Amino acid sequence: MGNKSRSYKAEKVIQGMGRKLNRQMVGSLLACVHCGNCTDSCHYVLANPGDPTYAPAYKADQVRRFFKRHYDWTGRVLPWWVKAKSLYTDEELEELKDTVFGKCTNCRRCTLNCPMGVDYATFNRMTRGLLVSVGIMPEGVAVVSKDQWEIGNQMGVLKEDYLETLEWLTEELQAEHGADYPGIPIDKMDTDVVYSINPREVKYDPRTISDAALIFNEAGENWTMPSEGWDMTNFGLFSGDDDLGGAVARRLYEKVAELRGKTLVISECGHGYRSTRCEGQNWAKWDINFEMESSVITMLRYIKEGRIKVDKSKNTEPVTFHDSCNNARSCGLFDEPRELLNLVCSDFREMYPNRSENYCCTGGGGAMSMSEYTPQRLKSAKIKADQLRATGATAVVTSCHNCVDGLTDLIKHYKLNMKVTQLVNLVANALVIEKEVAVPAEVVTAAAEGELAGYRILVADDEPDFVTYAATVLEDHGAVVLRAYDGDETLEIARREKPHLLTLDIKMPGKSGIEVFESIRNDPELKTMPICIITGKPELRKLIYERAVLPPEGYVDKPIDEERLLRNIKKILKPVHKDEEIESRK
Repeated sequence: MGNKSRSYKAEKVIQGMGRKLNRQMVGSLLACVHCGNCTDSCHYVLANPGDPTYAPAYKADQVRRFFKRHYDWTGRVLPWWVKAKSLYTDEELEELKDTVFGKCTNCRRCTLNCPMGVDYATFNRMTRGLLVSVGIMPEGVAVVSKDQWEIGNQMGVLKEDYLETLEWLTEELQAEHGADYPGIPIDKMDTDVVYSINPREVKYDPRTISDAALIFNEAGENWTMPSEGWDMTNFGLFSGDDDLGGAVARRLYEKVAELRGKTLVISECGHGYRSTRCEGQNWAKWDINFEMESSVITMLRYIKEGRIKVDKSKNTEPVTFHDSCNNARSCGLFDEPRELLNLVCSDFREMYPNRSENYCCTGGGGAMSMSEYTPQRLKSAKIKADQLRATGATAVVTSCHNCVDGLTDLIKHYKLNMKVTQLVNLVANALVIEKEVAVPAEVVTAAAEGELAGYRILVADDEPDFVTYAATVLEDHGAVVLRAYDGDETLEIARREKPHLLTLDIKMPGKSGIEVFESIRNDPELKTMPICIITGKPELRKLIYERAVLPPEGYVDKPIDEERLLRNIKKILKPVHKDEEIESRK
């Protein structure tokens, strides 16, 4: 090496490797014979023919060369023979970052196809952790890790927002099934099940929570959700930061122990299941005294035990199943999802290859948070898109929220006629509820009372039929309704009339609903105007909630009935006394 100087960060990475090495990593770093069997197993390689830098063996060599130079005798004695090379500059570390974060999702498909058992994903994750320890990582990884460290979940959901979401989901369940319906219990002691979720469910897809609650309640389960420590995802798995991994896992384990729960049920999330059930105890150094299982297993058991009844004729749409890399390759969850699918769907179509040989959704390994690598991620997604297209299905089911986002992204990019859903949604839809509870008349409506009298509500939607329907319902309850059919008209009326509430569609001509929403939030005179998003495009939910402005006061997916429309409108207007609200708007 001569007198060549080495940067502080490069020195720290080299020293850190020595502390991280174990038998599994050393075996994988030494065992590669460069046979090339791994090459065609990688979706990045298949989508980028002719570019050797995507080959798993090539990517592994970028780590292997400085391992050999510093920790293997061959590299110290014959560095030129074994292509050993040290790290010196921060620029080299940045190049290494692009390899370990940008060109691999840690899906482990190459590992299954390696005759020598080289587990590239294991030491790729180690290398990510070494880079993170010196502050070299994609910006998205830094942001998500910070939220999980400081707020307690990877999407920065505040405790009050989480609890408020569970509250209105309970209200919806009780409005539909009766005032005495159990809803969602919180921090209940000594239950048989403690249910943990992905924060994406609170922020973007709360229907998965209410569907799970419906299933638990119909099964007569003694269950609860925790008020804190509820995030079962763990970005430490993606970033390689074992300290973060341990802290996150410990929060969840401590909460289950505090509640004296017997079984921790983990909602449908591949990396959440793997990090919580398979890896977290090692990172947290925690000896748990309760059971853990995927909600897929829970739902399947309920059906087999006769605790819930399902009717597969309620789900007739042709569906296929995507195996999450972490559920399948890393945790062996292959057959149970298919058994459950065949019980609740009448047209299940297998995709090929499947199970342990299935291709990654391209959003694994935290890739969805790394916007700088989006173009190459979507280019590599062609392999998955071809797989999906060949099934002829119109819906792809996956037991992983990461995969939901990855698949949604590629379906949009490659213009596939498909939607993404999860098993919890299909099971809830297939439920046979034998004893429907009559909804009390006072909960449904009381038009004569004119509950919305004195309020001016602007209904904005490009579907005239929906505007007419919503306006009729609201006028029947005393509201004065203003109508708009595109984004520009909505803004004009909002500025002129300053209504007490705006119901807003997302997809509209002219300015989109998203642009209208942001314009109102940034207008000093309108920014406090309550807004309820009503849309038939639930996949666009995150585009609203990811804006750097206050979120909407309400969000409802179409189709929507009279009861649901009124309940959400009244809930938004309820916090302020009507007379004070009306007076303040004059």
